[in-house]
Amino acid sequence: MTEVSSLTGRLLVATPALADPNFDRAVVLLLDHDEEGSLGVVLNRPTPVGVGDILEPWASLAGEPGVVFQGGPVSLDSALGVAVVPGGPEAPESVPGGDGPLGWRRVHGAIGLVDLEAPPELLSTVLGSLRIFAGYAGWGPGQLEEELVEGAWYVVESEPGDVSSPDPEQLWRAVLRRQRNELAMVATYPDDPSLN
Repeated sequence: MTEVSSLTGRLLVATPALADPNFDRAVVLLLDHDEEGSLGVVLNRPTPVGVGDILEPWASLAGEPGVVFQGGPVSLDSALGVAVVPGGPEAPESVPGGDGPLGWRRVHGAIGLVDLEAPPELLSTVLGSLRIFAGYAGWGPGQLEEELVEGAWYVVESEPGDVSSPDPEQLWRAVLRRQRNELAMVATYPDDPSLN
């Protein structure tokens, strides 16, 4: 089997050609990508459910909008916390080994997963932003690579602010617009091409 180059920490941005309604104009942050498969969360699918309605202790740490996001079509009854911890591994709150504060596991750069079973007080002073996701997007071994070959996704670098975008409905266009190549033009793609 050929070795998979990890895309962990990168964004998958749905191409206009992607037909799956679960991922229409989706921006997915890859939390894990290796030869065993891939796992990510859709960053731009807010729900009407408030974080306080399901995880009250974490509500005060959740960024605006303070709602749960639909992270993907898999395991909608489970919750994932994704947070940015500013300061990097040299921050004084880091645990030995430079992996970040207790209750948070680095995924890529300043972005990491929050242990939602931990007391929120452990992280309240160090979190820059927190998003709660119901469910996730998952791909089996080689499945994401096939979708990339088919042209279903653009792969671009993530920025810490993507996790906590205050206007998640505009994230698809915003991420494409900041690219320094022809992808910036895709941001102007109409919602309904038949009206063009």
